Amino acid sequence: MLASHYYTGKIEAGCDEAGRGCLAGSVYAAAVIFPEDYHNEALNDSKQLTDHKRKQLREIIESDALAWAVGIVTAEEIDRINILNASILAMHRALDQLKVRPEAIIVDGNRFKPYQKLPHTTIVKGDGKYLSIAAASILAKTYRDDYMDGLAEEYPEYDWHSNKGYPTKKHREAISRCGITPYHRKSFNLLGDGQLSLDFGE
Repeated sequence: MLASHYYTGKIEAGCDEAGRGCLAGSVYAAAVIFPEDYHNEALNDSKQLTDHKRKQLREIIESDALAWAVGIVTAEEIDRINILNASILAMHRALDQLKVRPEAIIVDGNRFKPYQKLPHTTIVKGDGKYLSIAAASILAKTYRDDYMDGLAEEYPEYDWHSNKGYPTKKHREAISRCGITPYHRKSFNLLGDGQLSLDFGE
């Protein structure tokens, strides 16, 4: 059972992102605020759930949350500011859209930049520890998957329906054969075996 909150007595928003390691597409982030005593045994890190289960839980999260929002940073912006900064910016954009103002923020991972002088805590593997971060991971993942499925209709040769923009062999072979699209991240190592590490800040 994941914990319902980190801060006691504060309106707390959990944040997570999806698509940071992809070669193509925007990075998505979500912010979720639950009631402080919220419980849901089904919620977990989105990577541990099936696609069907994630979509079921998205409806529950959106119904149960006091507030939720999704932020997006495009591939063009990623190339300009790097993927770490883009991931944090996507979280800030999600927080900007919340209809309830948070008093504290918890974030999956180990990197974040202050948001409106609110207290924040980064939590490694937080999507497997706190309900609001797990919920944010599910929203970010499902909304990004929907977006990549839409792009896959326009560019079927890159197999985005299956890989969602991640660096699979089929995706790299399509880049080598067909070139890049306007949605590819030009600052990434699009054809090599490894990915850029210097932008991740880890």
